[in-house]
Amino acid sequence: MNFSHKLLTGTMLALLFAFPALAEKPLLTIYTYDSFTSDWGPGPKVKQAFEKQCNCTLELVGLEDGVSLLNRLKLEGKNTRADIVLGIDTNLTAEARETGLFEAHTLSIPESSLPQSWTDQIFVPYDFGYFAFVYNRELLKTPPSSLKDLVENPDGPSILIQDPRTSTPGLGLLLWVKKVYGENSDKAWNKLSERIVTVSKGWSEAYGLFLKGEADMVLSYTTSPAYHIIAEKDERFAAARFTEGHYQQIEVAGLLKSSNHKELSKQFLQFMLSQDFQNIIPQTNWMYPAFMESASLPDGFSNLIDPSPSLLFEDSIIASKRKSWVNEWLEAMTR
Repeated sequence: MNFSHKLLTGTMLALLFAFPALAEKPLLTIYTYDSFTSDWGPGPKVKQAFEKQCNCTLELVGLEDGVSLLNRLKLEGKNTRADIVLGIDTNLTAEARETGLFEAHTLSIPESSLPQSWTDQIFVPYDFGYFAFVYNRELLKTPPSSLKDLVENPDGPSILIQDPRTSTPGLGLLLWVKKVYGENSDKAWNKLSERIVTVSKGWSEAYGLFLKGEADMVLSYTTSPAYHIIAEKDERFAAARFTEGHYQQIEVAGLLKSSNHKELSKQFLQFMLSQDFQNIIPQTNWMYPAFMESASLPDGFSNLIDPSPSLLFEDSIIASKRKSWVNEWLEAMTR
């Protein structure tokens, strides 16, 4: 082997070993819920849009639902591989804050389209909505007009709900019932349990069963019919408007103290506030974006019910009462 050949071979070997190092990008890991990561959810578009600007690889890990995210985080603690948790809501923020696993985002939050001002220094909102029972107009001609009508009519519609121990909509319904019935919530659950077909771990499973005709109504969102109207050109589905009002949900993301990519994580949280992210939300997550005027929403959103008055507990109250309220629910459901 002559000298030039040796030199060429040495150069090629050097380049061969150099390329992996040059090609390696930081991995940003986000825990979220499974409908966010699905092919039809925001995940694929969010991943594509953020990776164009971050010079990183975005990994989205999907769990059943928002409560499952918090449960998983509590189990993993400081050893979690997540940099960000995206998909818990304000019903869980006080409890999440108490874990001590999150740190301040230090971002300047612009004026939002939320019904209330946002001042939280730990969590960043990205969308919001209102829980509702969705039905097929052709199959259910006279839906209940109030939560009390749904609960107290023994001949009322069959329903599908989610478990408040694993699901944010399930927890939302628990709080909704508590807001309306107060000390008599256990009696309300006892009445309603007779017409509950299935209690699923997460939203996706329950909604899928509803579409297969397993029950008359499913716990979902006031915005869910927008999916059928816009994506499927199908106006059969509607959300029942309840006179007591609808329980509100604000979904948030937070940065974990144990993250090895703090600046990249903050870059993603800042990206969530941008129109590149916010424009993805209406027609993939089928919620109201937290930073978009209602006039900019797709046409199908104008056909949705008015959820007012919106119902909401302080997150600190939920943190102190959630365990006892869930136990009350369990006891009432098994009587």
